[in-house]
Amino acid sequence: MSILNRYLDALSTPAVCLDLDVTRANIARFQLYADKVGVTVRPHIKTHKLPPIAEIQLAAGAIGITCQKVSEAEAMVDGSAAITDVLITYNILGADKLARLAALAGRVTLSVVADNAVVVGGLSETFANRPKPLSVLVECNTGADRCGVGSTSEAVVLARTIASAPGLVFGGLMTYPAPGGTARVQAFMAEAKALLEAEGLAVPVVTSGGSPSMFEVGLSPVVTEYRPGTYVYNDRSLVDRGVCGWEDCALSVLTTVVSVPTSNRAIIDAGSKVLTTDTFGTVGHGHVLGRPDITVDQLSEEHGRLVSDGPIGLSVGDRIRVVPDHVCVVTNMVDVVQVFEGGAFLGPWSVAARGRVV
Repeated sequence: MSILNRYLDALSTPAVCLDLDVTRANIARFQLYADKVGVTVRPHIKTHKLPPIAEIQLAAGAIGITCQKVSEAEAMVDGSAAITDVLITYNILGADKLARLAALAGRVTLSVVADNAVVVGGLSETFANRPKPLSVLVECNTGADRCGVGSTSEAVVLARTIASAPGLVFGGLMTYPAPGGTARVQAFMAEAKALLEAEGLAVPVVTSGGSPSMFEVGLSPVVTEYRPGTYVYNDRSLVDRGVCGWEDCALSVLTTVVSVPTSNRAIIDAGSKVLTTDTFGTVGHGHVLGRPDITVDQLSEEHGRLVSDGPIGLSVGDRIRVVPDHVCVVTNMVDVVQVFEGGAFLGPWSVAARGRVV
């Protein structure tokens, strides 16, 4: 039995396990590509929510981090002195959040996004009398149909509004495109940038994101910055899209077989509260490492059901490892991840930004 297996056997399950060697390799792989095509990297920490992982990303060459919520950014900044530059890619509304945003701006270089004048108004009211203006980027919809202004003309209008608002400066353009949307990003952002520059508004940053298309950003020369998130661990969704292989998946869920009711069916102790029901259109709820013949076909809260066409070949007490379909959600459902490096067990790391959704 290997040293690693002895460590795994000692863990209570379900346990979220992290291979730090694979994590480092994933970080280095994209940083090398980004450096080659001339794009800066600002990773989204929603996937790992761990200050020590952000420190590895920064040491590899990232210029800062991306967060989704104010509370998430607070947890990351509290957790590491190395985190000094933060972009929050979410419309921020509400007096409490704005007050905390102002406090955060006193600690780090901070920028945010907006896709409407209401958000801009709240930001301006909060920062109008502060010593340093807040950088605000216009969020643009380039095909994901989530947030974002829907046209380049709207982007220009909102950029003008930001530039003229007390306490704010226009920081550039931001988008989160649909997978495969690189061409649309280039078309939209290039047009918007040209229109803004024609009006005398500089566009210092054009930032895009998304791990599924991260190795296509070189085909969108207007983009100056990229914000990958899932790439740090990878998951089944990215393997299915051909972005990586199973050997590149740094995070897996160690789980125990608790029942084998029939010859082709087994039950594990990891359900929807660990593996998540997000599937991104795939069949099943994760990939069982070393057993491609098994499908995790059903999840309830605390049970996962495994099935196979033939004899499943599992016994009660056996342990398996499952690569989740969507790794980002898994991180947010556990207090700690069990970290391994070089075949050694480093121990549990607390997920600092877990549950920081405000």
